[in-house]
Amino acid sequence: MKKHESLDPFRGREAERYKQPIASREFILEQLSKQAAPLTYSQLVALLQIESQEGRDALRKRLKAMVRDGQVIKNRRAGYVVASELSFIAGRVIGHPEGYGFLVPDEGTKDLYLPFSEMRQVFHGDRVLCRVAGEDAKGRLEGAIVDVLARNTEKLVGKLKHEENIYFVAPENQRITHDIILADKPNRNQVGQWVEVVIIEPPTKRRPPVGRVVETLGRNMDLELATQLVIREYDLPQEWPDSVLKKAERCQKKAKTEVAHDRKDLRDKFFVTIDGEDAKDFDDAVYCESQKSGGWQLYVAIADVSYYVKHNDALDKEAFNRGNSVYFPHMVLPMLPETLSNGACSLKPHEDRLVLVCQMSISAEGKVSRYRFYRALIRSHQRFTYHQVSAILEQQDRELKQKFANALPHLDALFSLYQQLYAGRQIRGAIDFDSTEAKVELGANLEILNIGALQRNQAHRLIEECMLAANVCAAKFLNKHRMPMLFRNHLGPSAEKLQDLKTFLKSLGLELAGGNKPQPKHYAALISQVKARPDKHLIETVLLRSLSQAVYEAENQSHFGLAFKEYTHFTSPIRRYPDLLVHRAICHLIDDGAAADFIYDTERMEPIGEHCSVTERRADEAGWALMDWIKCQFMLDKLGGEFDGCITGVTNFGLFVELAQTYIQGLVHVTSLGQEYYEFDAIQHRLTGRRTGVHYQLGQSIRVKVAAVDIETKKIDFVLADSPIFESRKPSRRKKPKGKNRKK
Repeated sequence: MKKHESLDPFRGREAERYKQPIASREFILEQLSKQAAPLTYSQLVALLQIESQEGRDALRKRLKAMVRDGQVIKNRRAGYVVASELSFIAGRVIGHPEGYGFLVPDEGTKDLYLPFSEMRQVFHGDRVLCRVAGEDAKGRLEGAIVDVLARNTEKLVGKLKHEENIYFVAPENQRITHDIILADKPNRNQVGQWVEVVIIEPPTKRRPPVGRVVETLGRNMDLELATQLVIREYDLPQEWPDSVLKKAERCQKKAKTEVAHDRKDLRDKFFVTIDGEDAKDFDDAVYCESQKSGGWQLYVAIADVSYYVKHNDALDKEAFNRGNSVYFPHMVLPMLPETLSNGACSLKPHEDRLVLVCQMSISAEGKVSRYRFYRALIRSHQRFTYHQVSAILEQQDRELKQKFANALPHLDALFSLYQQLYAGRQIRGAIDFDSTEAKVELGANLEILNIGALQRNQAHRLIEECMLAANVCAAKFLNKHRMPMLFRNHLGPSAEKLQDLKTFLKSLGLELAGGNKPQPKHYAALISQVKARPDKHLIETVLLRSLSQAVYEAENQSHFGLAFKEYTHFTSPIRRYPDLLVHRAICHLIDDGAAADFIYDTERMEPIGEHCSVTERRADEAGWALMDWIKCQFMLDKLGGEFDGCITGVTNFGLFVELAQTYIQGLVHVTSLGQEYYEFDAIQHRLTGRRTGVHYQLGQSIRVKVAAVDIETKKIDFVLADSPIFESRKPSRRKKPKGKNRKK
């Protein structure tokens, strides 16, 4: 008689992925659905006829993961039942500053509206289980929270306040509208100061959250305090455990005394690093030589971080915890201590360094014909900045060319190779957003001097193409050997996002080709079409947002934006944990290892990928939050100033306008548009005056005047340039939802 577990149609897939195969999630859900009542863990073990202890442990882990993901529910009698059969939907809560929120389902279905009465019991970011309770007055599906699966907020930062004999903390995060009631009476001189509070009782429907102040951060807001608020708000690790620092010191000493055994000596090759002006950690170096027969040999050398950071040691655990480095305009929270990231693992000029090399043979047409990976010893011969390389190669700067004459043949070879690789990108149909971003100029005392646009030049693209080539080779190499790894996946637009995008483009007289399944080449063609338009930045932003967010996953699903069938991250192990895992996998193969005896399997890779995707999003959001404060601070002394901008959003209450060059956004409220009643057209993204016919539309150029800036809410108000400034007007502050009660 066959074991019940052997009937699993996905058993072959599971056997390929895991050393200890276990019933697939699909099969477990199918078996639970067939039962007349919930099954306990023991009953499920018996049903699947799992005899080994390893198999039982694997099933326990899988059930725990399925509960975490909201696929099954464990009831009070420890029985498991399929969540979908109870019409429950698992997902993440997204809070709104006005007090309501939304549930974003894990399965990608339509969001559920969560009214204030439901949001009372959760924080922004919590994972919950909901049922559909009906429709609200606007026809939106409304959710009712059944259970809180995971709390997202253990501590937060905010301003300590005192009203009606109650001490509470108003969170700095505008998406959290709960006041945190303090369990202990604070010192009165703390009132009005920014503090960090730990949550000791989460919110419920009947009572607000309760917390305790653990640190007073300061009263007067400046860039350093604003940064600390962001670091704490997003729970970014900034302190190093002693064990990590000691391990890093030992690695640094080892780097100075270690003899490079069994490594290819490439110190005679003219490797160079090309980075930003303020870069301190140089984790990649490149060298290119032209071939007499045509084509090139490209060497991409990456700091051999895996040589120093061993699996499961103190450095590795902390690097995993951080997931990646976090970059702010004036500082970095590195993934690895600076003794490594700026020392032993930084490819400083004229110093010997241990590296992992991807050597590629590239044809005259820009195609990689062969590649190989090996450990090597190199010495960077020159540290260049993007500005210097651009000046040499694009502007033909005579002074710089004379200064770096010995490097010119190698730079010329790199540049000619880049031109072919970039041509290949266009043939491949990869999306090239050519995006610009805001760059902050700071003074000696961290005062904000200016915010301008950071433009990418040919030197940026040159290095990017070299890194892309190495990343693709790494993905192919590991995939060929069926190694457990993290792919960098990027999916195209969902049906819903595609429809929204088409509606937006139609309002601007544009169209995206490709029907219901547009390809990267269709996006690329549209970007090329709008290159000369004044609203180019807006269109590119909306196109980018229509795509799914890139994530790290154990299963390959291709990279839509880059138009690669398989892609991973290999080139930045100093600042990205997934790259470190890729290095370990490559080194395992170099040492004649196989997938079966690698320290990781696919099952272990899946949660690591999820964690790294989360830490990456956390870093991005933290950076954006600090930039919002910086932009408001920069605009404080510009009240009454006039600026050119573009309408980036149209709502029934006004226009969102983004200023040219600085990408600072503010609101022109509908009440400041003059004595007129404006009708809102959601389809055309337009406000039209009923009496005058004057209209304001998405993408339209507009000149505005700064009317008000509110640092605490990070909001800026504009008025039309030809309107008087409303000096008494302030940006709309966060409104406390009706019925909010601060009492315990």
